[in-house]
Amino acid sequence: MMSANYISTLMLSSSLRYSITSNQAALSKASTEATTGRFADVGLELGATTGGDVTLRADMSFADQLVDTNGLVAGRLDVTQDRITQLSSTATDFLKDLIAARSTDGGGRIILPPASSNLQDLIGALNISYNGSYLFSGINTQNQPITAYTAGSASKNQVDADFAAAPPAGFGFSQSSPSVSSITPAQMQTFLNTTFDAEFASPAWNTNWSSATDQVMQSRISTTEIADTSVSANQIGFRKLAEAYTMMADLGNANLSQSTFQVVVDKAIGLVGSAITDLAALGGSVGTVQQRLTTATDKLKTQKDILNNQIVGMEQVDPTEASVRVNALQTQIQTALALTSQLQKISLINYL
Repeated sequence: MMSANYISTLMLSSSLRYSITSNQAALSKASTEATTGRFADVGLELGATTGGDVTLRADMSFADQLVDTNGLVAGRLDVTQDRITQLSSTATDFLKDLIAARSTDGGGRIILPPASSNLQDLIGALNISYNGSYLFSGINTQNQPITAYTAGSASKNQVDADFAAAPPAGFGFSQSSPSVSSITPAQMQTFLNTTFDAEFASPAWNTNWSSATDQVMQSRISTTEIADTSVSANQIGFRKLAEAYTMMADLGNANLSQSTFQVVVDKAIGLVGSAITDLAALGGSVGTVQQRLTTATDKLKTQKDILNNQIVGMEQVDPTEASVRVNALQTQIQTALALTSQLQKISLINYL
């Protein structure tokens, strides 16, 4: 039995519209793949192996985050190392000044300006911040670690009180009193080795001078390594410098007898010399962490390259093949649009 198939312009137009819509979606996908070089829909293309791809991308993202974090940590450590080097250099120069002033007439007046300047520089160096965090505050990074040594400050008030305390803890008068000249070498030695030393040890140091924590910042520098990545202002080398600079700047040295002044200078020489050694060791420790950080970052970058190659191997498409598909689909769409335009011109009126 024969059947008749009815062909109408409506049916043809609908078919062409569907073809155009379908090809436009395919064109969008092919264009994306030709441009990016990877599947437009990775999950659809990889199917059951998508989980492996997701894991690789997560590992690469983690490595990438560590590389970025290491960049910030490296910046912090560079500034920290610069400050340690600066303080060590200043201390070395001051040690020379102390040795020269020891046997110089009026040495107390001569050593006062550099001592006062160095004390302020030390406080400023330890109070430096980087990206909004104080570098020498330990884990208390939001608070400035060292209090200023100025009139009315806790550190200055305590030194004044210690000096003015009744003997044998102090001398019974202020640093500016003419009676300073009556202090004997033995009295000064006792004061420096007991009351004054105690101001730069715990708990007085943490009460009057520092709000830093002994615990320092730690950072993950690789998938398997965690390192100490900051330095605390409570380090012994910094405290020794603070003590030496303070004793040379604010113990009335200009009015001391020569023999008593020499006791103060000798104490300061010992402190500064020891502090220089401490800072050298501290700088070495920071340098070791810097080297570990560089090595870890290099390994992470290599790991990223390996992961990226694996991801590309799973997601990559042939850009040439994708470009061929783009051209073919564009031709099909243009042809369908042209046919649609022709169909729209067909009308029975033309044949009546």
